[in-house]
Order: sequence, then structure tokens, then C-alpha cells
Amino acid sequence: MTTEDEPTTGDETAPEAAVEQEPEPEHRADGLDLARSAARAAAASASTQPARRRTAPFRRRTRTTSSGARPDDRDPQLLDQAMGRLIANHGWELDLKVQGVFGRWTELVGSEVADHCTPESFNDGRLVVRTDSTAWATQLKLLAPSVVRRLNTELGHGTVTVIEVLGPHLPSWTKGRLSSRDGRGPRDTYG
Repeated sequence: MTTEDEPTTGDETAPEAAVEQEPEPEHRADGLDLARSAARAAAASASTQPARRRTAPFRRRTRTTSSGARPDDRDPQLLDQAMGRLIANHGWELDLKVQGVFGRWTELVGSEVADHCTPESFNDGRLVVRTDSTAWATQLKLLAPSVVRRLNTELGHGTVTVIEVLGPHLPSWTKGRLSSRDGRGPRDTYG
């Protein structure tokens, strides 16, 4: 008898059924079984995929040059050199010097003056200083030329041209509907 005449039994599908019925091994805590199955799946899919064709027959290669024997901008830099270059490129030299002066105000003008006067802002050569009383405002106006000289030695010649001295923050007496426009006000009540 030939194979065509033989009756078919369920044995031909038995190996496939046996694969489906085979119990899966237990999952290992270290995940090694998952890694192996993922590697097998990746190898199987790589062997079945067709090779990729190159879409462009000619590709331009970008030429990268490496640093030679001499120093280059791509070489590792010291932090102070890199920060100095960053500050110079952005034009922050004057701003950092001015903020340094604000931080060292006590050292530059003396502890007694610094106790009563604080710098508020610096813009276009004009330093604005706030005092805590009108008497200290008058005193600082008299000391302004020497303070300007001292600040210019720290910041560079011509950086500070004028010191504008402001008195203390005072309350306004022009509140209410019965305020007088030409009145003399409280006079020197706060200092």
C-alpha cells in the first residue's frame, strides 16, 4: 500500500499538540529565562528578515578631525579657563564685577558707612545707594567722590561716574481727601 491509501490518524498533528500542551518552565527570579527567550526570538527574527537595501548609492561622509598635538577647543579645559571664556563671550565681566562690589560693600566703604548705606542698583555708570536716615544721606553725598574713586580702582577706570544717594523710605503724607498741596508736611520727623 502507498501512503495515499493509508488512513490518517491523529498522530500527524500529535507533535504540534505536544508542543502546545508542554508546560512552560517556571519563571526564574533572576530573569535569565526571559533573557534567553528574548535572545532566541531576536536571532530567529533576524535570520528571517531580508537584508536592507541601500537607498542612496552615494553617501557623503562627514570628515571629523581629531585634535592633534597642539591644544584645541575640543580638548578638556580647566574650569577657570572655560568659565572665563563663557563670561567673556556673553559680556558678563562688568556685571560680575559690580555684583562682587555689592557683595564686598562693607570691605570697600567701611563698616560704619555700610551699616547705614546699602547699594541698590548700578546702571550706565550710575550707582544708586539707599541710606537709613537723612543725616547719612548728607554724609554719603560728602563722601561720594572718595567712594567713586575707590570703586573705580576695583572695577576699572570710568565704571562708576555718579553715586545717586537716596534717603530712607518714608511714608507719604498726601493721603485722604483733606490733604494740603502746599503744606509744609512732617518735616524731619524720621531722621
